[in-house]
Amino acid sequence: MNIRTTLVIICFLAISFCESQTIIPIETKDFSMVFKTDAQNRLWNVYFGKKLKNQSDYAEVDKQYYFPDANAGISNSAYTPSGTWNLSEPALMVKHHDGNRSTELLFHDVSKEELDGISVTKIKLLDPVYNLKVVLNYKVWHDLNVVEQWAEIVNNEKGKIELGKYASANLFFTNKDFYLTHFQGEYLREMMPTEEKLTQGIKTVESKLGTRAMLLGTPNFIVSFENPAQEDSGLVMVGQLAWSGNFKIEFDIDSNKNLRVIAGINPYESSYGLQKGERFKTPSLIYSISKSGTGLASRQLHSWAKSHRVLNGNGDRLTLLNNWEATYFDFNENKLSELIKNTKNIGLDLFLLDDGWFGNKYPRNNDDAGLGDWQENKKKLPSGLGYLVKEAEKNDVKFGIWIEPEMVNPESELFKNHPDWVIKQPERSIKLYRNQMVLDLTNPDVQDFVFGVVDDIFTKNPKVAFVKWDCNAVIYNAYSSYLEDKGISQTHIYVDYVQGLYRVLERIRKKYPDVPMMLCSGGGGRADYEFLKYFTEFWPSDNTDPIERIFLQWNYSYFFPAITMDCHVTNWGKQPIKYKVDVASMGKLGFDVDVDHLSKEELEFSKRAIKNYNGFKNLVLHGTQYRLASPYQNPFASVMYVNENKSQAVMFSFLSSNRFIERITKRPIKLKGLNSDKKYSVREINLFQEGEGSLVNPVVYSGDFLMNVGINPEISVKRTSVVLLVDEVK
Repeated sequence: MNIRTTLVIICFLAISFCESQTIIPIETKDFSMVFKTDAQNRLWNVYFGKKLKNQSDYAEVDKQYYFPDANAGISNSAYTPSGTWNLSEPALMVKHHDGNRSTELLFHDVSKEELDGISVTKIKLLDPVYNLKVVLNYKVWHDLNVVEQWAEIVNNEKGKIELGKYASANLFFTNKDFYLTHFQGEYLREMMPTEEKLTQGIKTVESKLGTRAMLLGTPNFIVSFENPAQEDSGLVMVGQLAWSGNFKIEFDIDSNKNLRVIAGINPYESSYGLQKGERFKTPSLIYSISKSGTGLASRQLHSWAKSHRVLNGNGDRLTLLNNWEATYFDFNENKLSELIKNTKNIGLDLFLLDDGWFGNKYPRNNDDAGLGDWQENKKKLPSGLGYLVKEAEKNDVKFGIWIEPEMVNPESELFKNHPDWVIKQPERSIKLYRNQMVLDLTNPDVQDFVFGVVDDIFTKNPKVAFVKWDCNAVIYNAYSSYLEDKGISQTHIYVDYVQGLYRVLERIRKKYPDVPMMLCSGGGGRADYEFLKYFTEFWPSDNTDPIERIFLQWNYSYFFPAITMDCHVTNWGKQPIKYKVDVASMGKLGFDVDVDHLSKEELEFSKRAIKNYNGFKNLVLHGTQYRLASPYQNPFASVMYVNENKSQAVMFSFLSSNRFIERITKRPIKLKGLNSDKKYSVREINLFQEGEGSLVNPVVYSGDFLMNVGINPEISVKRTSVVLLVDEVK
């Protein structure tokens, strides 16, 4: 296959129409965002919308609007500074080397690189008084309508400066009405959506938790223009701030009813000093733009994530059996050996040993001791992890391990030996979260320790094939003795913690580039596209009730492809095992049950279902997802996945309401993403009893029929989950 490669590097790249005017378009396949300078060389955001055929027309856009802002100073600045004539919410606040807190930014130049449909535009802004440089970066995946943007702030002044606020993005939209969908929650109720029409003032979505930062509110959002968000129609932006610590996203409706979006690291207790010559790179704001609703926006973002961001995003994923709900902390080598045999017997790829395998002086028999002491518990595992790895190998399955290396229990040798390694206020009593404290990852010695936890496991047991990386504590009493000793402001702690963690992960990936790792954080406390550079997947929630998971997985799917979501069959919920397996098959399938406690019929069904999953998982993990019927609008839910050449699809449908209705799906559900000119056979799989379903015998329909009339999966209280396999008939 020939790949056309182009590389363009142009300084002062712009369309210039007069000496005092520069036009800078940031364009995807369908959309453009346009910046324009004024007579004073300030840079303004003058357009967001459908890409115009002639770039010369962008010069006339701002002349069609009348938005006086003398009372606010600056509304549509490309990157709003503070302290001068601006009275709007700023993107940048700086205390200069001489103590002055005013900043002005003027356009200096722009450059652009293009390679294989990806472009990076860099816009350089300078303060005319102080030697401060800001570079606005826009990376565009042209055909996917996906943009990643960030800012770089460079201190070339005579001395140290202090950043009070340093946003990643400062967007501006002139559409008439704006609707925001944001996702709040709590433990076991993550990713709960709220849609609201934005009114004048600032709506803020933020986190101050330090770690597991998205537990209560997430950095994911949907902005719908003109009308509430729809799945298949309307202009929408689906976005995320890719940062694993405290974040702040402000949605500001100004006095002219325009929308400003300012997104970045939360400035709360996080002013950041830069020495002369130092540079600060903000995290990225990533967003997908669609004129055909949230469905297309999600699919664009999924394609981008799998090909350009998620670790091994186009690779395979291992099905697994986790021992947690089968044993909790109470296990020994014999019990684990039986579970490893069960892993093979049921047809799964990997056995995952969860919490409780470590600690001797302070044994890990519950969650209040041992965390931080990463040596095998000699009473539970007298032969060590190596014995279990060999047992897995003997049974032709792989072995994985749970760790929580960022945290420590007070009852641990680690804490007794290194109390200075823990984040805690020296003059305050210790505050625990789940009997834990957070290790100080601003400290390079702690970074070495955390890296060493992983490195030691792989050095001693190189055939370990999976890591579940947990994080269950938030940061209380934020204080670093390391920063204090180095004379660094305590306001660096929230930022430097995250950057320290990234450095550890970079070291791990440099030495162990291919080992799959799961992000876990007491559930959905961590899931972002900066972390997913290093992890193959994440754990959406400790809530594994399958009905709740239908809603959770639906909401996560706006932002994340199915290949990133770990979905386990557990003891939660009163639904039959068929229902549980069907729900979990919409992502990366895992089991967290004691296989010995399954009935004969349940075991046989599970074996068939796992075999079926292995047959269609490529559709789920790598296909294109279409949300067909929302559980928020119906007593049922339906989702399908289609392969690239539209020759095969799998459709999942579920009863999602507990209300008694004898026949739930009274009308057919229209399928999406097929070829209208093709013929398809439709048959039901994952039957609890072979031969019992109404669509056991394949029925042939045209793609046109399936997408315009649809098919009724016949969901009812007696038939609560249905999986249909759709195959092209040639």
